[in-house]
Amino acid sequence: MPLLKRKRNYARLLIILAGALPLISGLIFTVIDARHTLHQQQVNAANTLLFQAEKMSDRGWDMITSLRRYHYQPCSQIQNNLLRTDMLSAYFRAIGKLQDDRVSCSSAYGLEPGSLKEIIMRDPPVTGRAWWSLSLTGTAGVPNRPAAIFVRQLPDGEGFWAIIDGQYLIDFMNAVGESHGYQLSMRFGHGAPISAGNDEAAKSSFFTAQTYQAISNRYPISVSVIAPGTELTRAWRHVVFNFLPVAIIFSILLMAFTANWLQRRLSWRDEIRRAIHGHQFTVHYQPVYNARLQRCFGVEALLRWTTPSGKEIRPDIFISAAEAEGMIVPLTRHLIHLLVEDVQSWQVEPGFHLAINVAAGHLQHPDFVSDMLKLAEKVKHQQIVITLELTERSLIQEGDDVARKLDELRKVGIKVAIDDFGTGHCSLSYLMTFSLDYLKIDRGFINAIESLGSETPVLDAIINLSLKLRLQILGEGVETALQLLYLQQRGVMLIQGYYYAQPMNNTALKGWLKRKGRLPIQTVNQATSE
Repeated sequence: MPLLKRKRNYARLLIILAGALPLISGLIFTVIDARHTLHQQQVNAANTLLFQAEKMSDRGWDMITSLRRYHYQPCSQIQNNLLRTDMLSAYFRAIGKLQDDRVSCSSAYGLEPGSLKEIIMRDPPVTGRAWWSLSLTGTAGVPNRPAAIFVRQLPDGEGFWAIIDGQYLIDFMNAVGESHGYQLSMRFGHGAPISAGNDEAAKSSFFTAQTYQAISNRYPISVSVIAPGTELTRAWRHVVFNFLPVAIIFSILLMAFTANWLQRRLSWRDEIRRAIHGHQFTVHYQPVYNARLQRCFGVEALLRWTTPSGKEIRPDIFISAAEAEGMIVPLTRHLIHLLVEDVQSWQVEPGFHLAINVAAGHLQHPDFVSDMLKLAEKVKHQQIVITLELTERSLIQEGDDVARKLDELRKVGIKVAIDDFGTGHCSLSYLMTFSLDYLKIDRGFINAIESLGSETPVLDAIINLSLKLRLQILGEGVETALQLLYLQQRGVMLIQGYYYAQPMNNTALKGWLKRKGRLPIQTVNQATSE
């Protein structure tokens, strides 16, 4: 069926999407986790750099503090001490004393070497503070190597300064960032950056470079850590390899769960349940002709299913599906509900027959008898005779229990018929085991009337046996005048088929009964042909 095919395609697509969802979500998660991991590494690297820069700043300011003992002392007296202190102190490139913006003495430049601007090769910053620090691209003595200067100016115009060689910081930054390929940068105050590491870090790759900046809480020091895209790729691969097995397992589980859910969702069981709640089922009625009375004797109720899209599901398909999916009892109860609604508007004579088909699953259900009694009670005021049409297959299991149920129902006036008689394996035994009222001859035997000419021994045997057992006989599937004549000549008084009337909905049935219900079959057929 095209509808089922579309549903299967939809199910396959949904299962594929369910399997892909954990993998796609996992890939997104791994990127986020890799970024987080890389960010944390950058944070650790920046904190390590800040710690080292603060440690060197401590040394610088400790040096300034120690130099203040030379306050008010002339440079000629302290020059040698400056030189000795500088030589014994690691990290320092030079230390000295200031007078306003002039360097009065220095461990590296001697007496009166010049202005501070000349030594640091730039204008001193205007901070408004008595102390400040600045990172430099170089100094007069070593112009091509970065440094950091620390300055303390006193109220009387004197001051002290110390320059730490930037190479120590560069070596430390290389040690921190080399394994990750970081590009590192450090800045004291608003000075020039002191940089080290991979100059290619900021260039693009599969992932863009990630930049992290941090500022010291103690000193005006800032650091920048740039991680190359390749580092993020490496972190992502590491997370993927750890996460991938879990993602695959979860993907398989989700696909299995989705397939199971879809099987329930798209199964006939759920389709039928939704159709019941969605009022997609209707009842059509096919009239039955009584040749002795020469008028309509009753109708057989036939359940029909039309989907919202207008697609009609064949009864043999959805009835079989309902039996297989355990939905035949709810479906039959829904049929009873629809019958009760329709019957309320009928105008028929007492004794009008209403036949319904009963499936094996319902016949063997504990509530079967009560369900049928409820139906009989609800149409009691119309004096309608209910006939239960049972297939031979429904009588195979639990024969004694089924016989007891049928006897109980026959006591309250409900009739019992075997439908499609002659198609089973033990048809004759049913006639002896169960109390029956009607026997419906399968249309296959009726069709044989014309194909075999005047000889239909099996059909004749069934008719003769039924008459001897005093069973009413109904020939179904009668489509021609020859078939009608053959059956009437052999005493078959109940006729059903397109020759008399086709199945019709409740509205059409009421109109048909009013116009043709009391007419002989020949008149009805002639009017229909015209």
